[in-house]
Amino acid sequence: MIDFRLDEEYEALRKTVEDFAQAEVAPVIGPLYEKEEFPYDLVAKMGEMGLFGLPFPEEFGGMGGDYFALCLALEELARVDSSVAITLEAGVSLGAMPIYRFGTQEQKETWLPMLTTAEALGGFGLTEPGGGSDAGATRTRARLDGDEWIINGSKAFITNSGTDITRLVTVTAVTDVMENGRKEISAIIVPSGTPGFAVAPKYSKVGWNCSDTHELSFSDVRVPAENLVGKRGRGYAQFLSILDEGRVAIAALSVGLAQGCVDECLKYAKDRVAFGHRIGEYQAIQFKIADMEVRAHTARLAYYQAASKMLRGEPFKKEASIAKLVASNAAMDNARDATQIFGGYGFMNEFPVSRFYRDAKILEIGEGTSEVQKMLIARHLGVGA
Repeated sequence: MIDFRLDEEYEALRKTVEDFAQAEVAPVIGPLYEKEEFPYDLVAKMGEMGLFGLPFPEEFGGMGGDYFALCLALEELARVDSSVAITLEAGVSLGAMPIYRFGTQEQKETWLPMLTTAEALGGFGLTEPGGGSDAGATRTRARLDGDEWIINGSKAFITNSGTDITRLVTVTAVTDVMENGRKEISAIIVPSGTPGFAVAPKYSKVGWNCSDTHELSFSDVRVPAENLVGKRGRGYAQFLSILDEGRVAIAALSVGLAQGCVDECLKYAKDRVAFGHRIGEYQAIQFKIADMEVRAHTARLAYYQAASKMLRGEPFKKEASIAKLVASNAAMDNARDATQIFGGYGFMNEFPVSRFYRDAKILEIGEGTSEVQKMLIARHLGVGA
């Protein structure tokens, strides 16, 4: 029989992160969010808990777990705040995972112990100012000059790229152009502080206000040739595989936000009185909350299935896109309904649902827009192929 119950180890992790989110994140995140401050103390505590090392082997400072364990942690964090959750997600799937999946043994030994413990953060520079969803339209260039790469170009919307503990960004760059015009794209590690590597002031964003996001520029940046990650010319393909995993993680984060909306509305419906009755007694509110729970429940099943296929080593690209699409839609719909249930108070920043509403929209954009997910799903069904 199919059994969707978590085993004891997974459930213990889920409960631990739930307790941490409620006891440590919830009391402080509101003021941090409004001041747009990066949550250094919370990141350090998550590092001590081993959350940044969940899917990595113990030899590199990890916890010896798997990607599903990371997803469970992300869901519980996002039930309280998405900025903290995305900092973990990006730190693992974008900062450390490319080095773990494709790096040399020396690169792993150098970088992973500090990344898996949150002593340091890493970013991944793929998106460019004129690229957006067209990630293959990379303009950043890198050329070999003796035993060094010289990098020129820029990247946009890069998470965890400008904190006080950021130590590297892995960037994609065109390293050659074939006779047929096809670009050879490679991935290269650029340590923070390298001359010519500049981090622009942080973006002013609608949401994820405690998450660190910057535009980056590279002007004759020189790094050793051995900073190449994986095979030359495979940087784009490598990152596409990282994106597949990341979509499952973003789906889990989206489910957390969707479930957080349900949590807040249940509490509010029992306390708020209108027209002489608690609003939870009105069928209109009951049906809204029921719809919200259905969305969160359905999206959770979608990312569970995608994660299970990934862990079994089976193709999961289509399932990852389905999970990401369903879950991000659920997050956006639930955030809208939760704000409606709260009424005027939902428009006030002192209430978590206002933060959920501000944070939800990016989930339909980041790690591949909803339109990209539909394109990928259709392609796997053979439509237009």
